[in-house]
Amino acid sequence: MPVEVILPKVDMDMTHGTLAVWHVAEGQAVTKGAALFDIETDKAAMEVEAPASGTLHHIAAASGDKVAVGSIVAWIYAPGETVVARPASGAAAATPVMTAVSAPVAAPMAAEPEPEADDAAIRATPAARALAQSRGIALSDVQGTGPLGRVQRDDVAGAGHASTYGDWSPQSGPLHISRRNGTGTPIVLIHGLTADSQSWAPLEKALGPQQTLIRIDLPGHGRSPRRQLRSFADLARMMVEAFDDVTRDAGPVHLVGHSLGGALALAISDIRPRRVASLTLIAPAGFGPEIDGAALNGITRASRVESLAPWLRRLTATSDGISDDYAMAAMKLRTDPALRAVQAAMADALFPDGVQSFDLSAALGRVAAPTCVIWGRQDHILPFRQALAVTGDFAIHLLAGAGHVPQIECPDRVARIMARHLAASGMPEG
Repeated sequence: MPVEVILPKVDMDMTHGTLAVWHVAEGQAVTKGAALFDIETDKAAMEVEAPASGTLHHIAAASGDKVAVGSIVAWIYAPGETVVARPASGAAAATPVMTAVSAPVAAPMAAEPEPEADDAAIRATPAARALAQSRGIALSDVQGTGPLGRVQRDDVAGAGHASTYGDWSPQSGPLHISRRNGTGTPIVLIHGLTADSQSWAPLEKALGPQQTLIRIDLPGHGRSPRRQLRSFADLARMMVEAFDDVTRDAGPVHLVGHSLGGALALAISDIRPRRVASLTLIAPAGFGPEIDGAALNGITRASRVESLAPWLRRLTATSDGISDDYAMAAMKLRTDPALRAVQAAMADALFPDGVQSFDLSAALGRVAAPTCVIWGRQDHILPFRQALAVTGDFAIHLLAGAGHVPQIECPDRVARIMARHLAASGMPEG
């Protein structure tokens, strides 16, 4: 008899989960213990392993479908086993739960609008299609945030949200990834809000030229496309896709993130634990509600160096940590109003009213990879005491005389901590 693939329970309160993405297609061979699909809930995300080896058939739930816990989402046939129409089972096959959509009352004799010709070829959930049709929105004008760019209902509901912060349009395409070739286990670097991959330069120099580095630019940062998002979960999905691209043919990597990038690195480690050899979090977000919302708002919206410089100086332990020349160089990278608008929209979605809207404390407790947290004692953006309230097996390094960006303020100290941490993980370095 074929083996049933069941949607598991990720957390105690879970009744349904969203099947985020399949790693194996219908008719493909699978190996027991290999990644089969990803499941997401409001509280967690995880990779589900194949319960047996064989061939995957009868997929009953597509990417993006919300499915009840315990439902059968597919069957795995053993080699040589005859494939039947659908095996009999005492458990119910998955039935996707659709989001209810209230359609406006049509005027008498008014014909229903026909969908755009191109919309049929666009990946979208049924709920998203229904809402787009009721509002007269072309799906081709909506940036999808679901798996593989699938348009979801929230994407349609929020269409036009970007105009609140300025004139910018969502862009398609993969996130920008840059590499520095070297030896040893690669280090994957994820920067924070309003920064880009160039911000790692001081730490890269301190780490030495021999280390292999992979940098990922956040959406709307550096050379990555501008994307619309509604929540941290949306952003995490985008980053997992980029992480999968750079690690698909590689072994486990060292993952390093700063601030918002630290929160994303932690989320990736929680979803892709087998691909992470070690985790380094530098002043990470996600461990408490408190954050300097005024500084975030000031940096994202500043349109000239005179308004940007005072807020940048909040990033370092003392105000003289940011020179006038540094502020001028930073402003040159922020002259595009569309870039400022998309980052302001992102800040509002992730930190509404100057509060961290997501909590990753439980995820840190689940991380299996060797983990260390590096935090400046004079951090004015995210207080280091947030890390002290989290339960988990990780080391905390509190650096005196450092603020929110210790990788820039004291890169040599951070590099020495990282070198010891990476060596202790048991992975050979360059």
